[in-house]
Amino acid sequence: MALVFERPSTRTRVSFEVGIREMGGHPIVLRQDETQLSRGESLRDFALVLSRFVAALGVRAAAQSTLEELAANSQVPVINMLTAEHHPCQALADLLTLRERFGRLAGLKLAYVGDGNNVAHSLMLLGAKAGVEVAIATPEELRPEAMVADLAGGAATDGGGVTLTSDPAKAAADAHAVYTDVWVSMGDEADAESRRAALAPYRLDLALLEHARPDAVALHCLPAHPGEEIAGEVLYGDRSAVWDQAENRLHAQKALLELLVGRPPLRPVA
Repeated sequence: MALVFERPSTRTRVSFEVGIREMGGHPIVLRQDETQLSRGESLRDFALVLSRFVAALGVRAAAQSTLEELAANSQVPVINMLTAEHHPCQALADLLTLRERFGRLAGLKLAYVGDGNNVAHSLMLLGAKAGVEVAIATPEELRPEAMVADLAGGAATDGGGVTLTSDPAKAAADAHAVYTDVWVSMGDEADAESRRAALAPYRLDLALLEHARPDAVALHCLPAHPGEEIAGEVLYGDRSAVWDQAENRLHAQKALLELLVGRPPLRPVA
């Protein structure tokens, strides 16, 4: 399996490499400056050629359009390892963590507070489809894309759904989990100070966690900045499920690989 990285990674790279090896495969890590893409090869040609070599392609790209062009021209499964718009592999691990903690997904409430980014998008899409009530609290200027929220709401099952608010306490009320992400993601550095100012009321701290259920857990997709988007006593405290959540990237992705490439395709007999 080829793992294509436009952006640096810790959890995504290590979990995919380890998972592929544990399942008997061989990961090939390709950073952007190590391929002919850096010298002008088209994404179409890149996908057509790699499809002849590997069983699947994992892509961690800045632009969603890069992933979609590779997928449109690939003859093998293409997995979104992260784009600026979506982070589905993270959301799979998040749902696995919730099911481990509470024994189910349908009927749970997940509150997400902070930037309405790619993680928020994938939590809405996958969470609502799995029967989770996903409550997103962001500043007005950093709300998730309305189209994604509408799509998630339309695909909801088993009582799942999506609500958007600017009030973090309202989102966290009676939640089974309260989730946050970094305030300044890759590519947002130019707006770092304005983002920190807008997001300061959305810090995941003990006071916010008190609005959730007594058995609620704290979640963060990492890397974290203790004291900024999450308080250190929450990240490292008794109610943190962050480290189980990080480990579950490995297990969820192995299940995804089993689903997509775990069985050899049927080939015509010559």
